[in-house]
Amino acid sequence: MNSMLSRVADALYWMSRYLERAEHAARVAEVHLNLALEQSSKDNLRWMRAIEGLGIPSPPEIHDQQEFIDWLLYDASHRYSIVSCIIGARENCRQVREQISSEMWEQLNRLFHEVKKIQQGGSMDPLDFLREVREGSHLFQGITDSTMNHGEGWQFIQLGRFIERGASLANLLNVHYQEFRQTVLESEDHLEWIGLLKCCTAFEAYCKVYSADLQPERIADFLLLNAEFPHSVRFSVESIESAMKSLPATSSRKGMGKPMRLAGKLSAALSFTPIEEIIHSGLSVYLEDFNKQCGEIHKAIHQVYVEYPIEAAIEA
Repeated sequence: MNSMLSRVADALYWMSRYLERAEHAARVAEVHLNLALEQSSKDNLRWMRAIEGLGIPSPPEIHDQQEFIDWLLYDASHRYSIVSCIIGARENCRQVREQISSEMWEQLNRLFHEVKKIQQGGSMDPLDFLREVREGSHLFQGITDSTMNHGEGWQFIQLGRFIERGASLANLLNVHYQEFRQTVLESEDHLEWIGLLKCCTAFEAYCKVYSADLQPERIADFLLLNAEFPHSVRFSVESIESAMKSLPATSSRKGMGKPMRLAGKLSAALSFTPIEEIIHSGLSVYLEDFNKQCGEIHKAIHQVYVEYPIEAAIEA
């Protein structure tokens, strides 16, 4: 991998992360907007909980639904809005057009222009806007898997997608379980737990395993440790490990094995630690440690594949 390819890898990785972040934020926002419609009480703290669940640091204080919509969906002045994420994904995609399929570029460019049109004053219901982002992101992922060689570039797209997904899921779970601590559900909280599952596209999949029996421990087990569901933390980590194994190993590069070791360690912990042990030791502590380890994997990938010394690039 030469220095040019390192820039390509970085752009593909961040293109994927930004698009996954936009899709996740759109789903969370859509669920919370629907919950606000279904619940009779006006809970202005809901919007701050939603933003906290997205892991956005130091957000402004949000007082009502319209402020939430304007700030999270359309405000391009900060990098956590859905509009900013789509812009970031498209810019990284533009830099590597020669490395991806024309269909990928056309789809992301179309989504970018649709989003910009709404952000600049076009008329669209917020729920329709969020659906457009979700479906556009899903379509891009399908096009990517169908039209791009599954070589190094595709593996970096996988890394970006699943590092973002794993960290986002862990943060969402952490915030929700801190807010709703009880082990026996109150009747008025059922919608909140259904909302959590829907934020992870998991409600129907969970019901196929456990029927509609909503129990916090079972929900944690499904979203954290299920090996088959694409939006579980374990599935995300195993996908990271699989992508790392598929990247070429260059022994001359310092620290080459570190990302693989970190991913393998995290995958093993999720494979062999039962949910009872995790909850007994403290779910919040476990999830916070998980996100720290995701951050370490991200740094290790960047150090090995993007920021390695110029001497290594010359020798490669």
